[in-house]
Amino acid sequence: MFDLSSVDLLDAFTRELQLCKLKSDEHVVVLAEPSSRGDYVAAAYGAAKALGAHVIAATVPGGSPAPMPSTHTGAGPGLVSVLNDTVAQDLLKSADLVVDLTREGFIHAPVQQEILAAGTRIIFVCDAPDVLIRNLPGAGDKDRVQRGVDLLRGSSTMRVTSQAGTDLTVQLRDSHPMFQCGFADDPGRWDHWPSTMVMCWPEISDGRIVLAGGDILLPFKEYVREPVTLEVAGGHITKVTGRAEAELLSTFFDDSQDQWARSLSHMGWGLMKTADWFATAMYGKDELMGMDARAFAGNFLWSTGPHPVLNRESYAHLDIAMRGCTVSVDGTDVVVDGRLVAD
Repeated sequence: MFDLSSVDLLDAFTRELQLCKLKSDEHVVVLAEPSSRGDYVAAAYGAAKALGAHVIAATVPGGSPAPMPSTHTGAGPGLVSVLNDTVAQDLLKSADLVVDLTREGFIHAPVQQEILAAGTRIIFVCDAPDVLIRNLPGAGDKDRVQRGVDLLRGSSTMRVTSQAGTDLTVQLRDSHPMFQCGFADDPGRWDHWPSTMVMCWPEISDGRIVLAGGDILLPFKEYVREPVTLEVAGGHITKVTGRAEAELLSTFFDDSQDQWARSLSHMGWGLMKTADWFATAMYGKDELMGMDARAFAGNFLWSTGPHPVLNRESYAHLDIAMRGCTVSVDGTDVVVDGRLVAD
């Protein structure tokens, strides 16, 4: 019996690299570590070669600087082998496109900003094969998220409420709105396949966040079963109350011994209409990063820990995806009761 799954992967990676506007004679580095998926390395390599690019597959030693288990956490601390090796960094800076197939990526490692500043674009890929294929982005996704960024950029306040009791007010001044659209087509751009979301990096937020049953805690990849209430003042979590999941969060904050563990980081809403809220329950924890949860259409996603706009480095990174919220930007609703408002 032939294994034809590689054909689907080659097709998907080829379409993805076309969205990344890979041109013939550009230089591609496929970056992997020993525990990366070999079929992804082969598919990315084959797709880049088929599109006429110069391609190098580079496998560097594994090993994260983050003091926690690595099960596709999304913390993006990078690999020690690259962080401490200027030759590896120079290789990535010299590429037009890096296909990052490492387990955690480098999104919160300062060295990634240096690589992007050289004009390199980076696409990070690590979820399960059918997650990638089901959520393959479309060219129009960039326009959809850009409209959300434009709204945030011209506004002063975002308010998030829910029937469960959430009522959070976020100050948008200097919050540096950003987006992910699932492909990296501009020089110096990082993106994540799959992802379609709008986010910002505020400093000040105040109020209350109430997690309800079905909300998703990442990187634990667990669904909330009983309500958790988090009091927020000045962008910091001051109190956590509830039962099992509240204890999980409190223990994470305390055990991290990180001064920024209870500080809010990026927040925004998902626009990925192909994403499946059930996906987190359908896979083993080591099989996926959890981008279905982070980007499903109509979610409110908020995080803790690292904050590049404030030069705040931290390994204590949580992403929490909430359903049923209403998100308003200067009085304009973008999400109502967990459903996207029409563009």
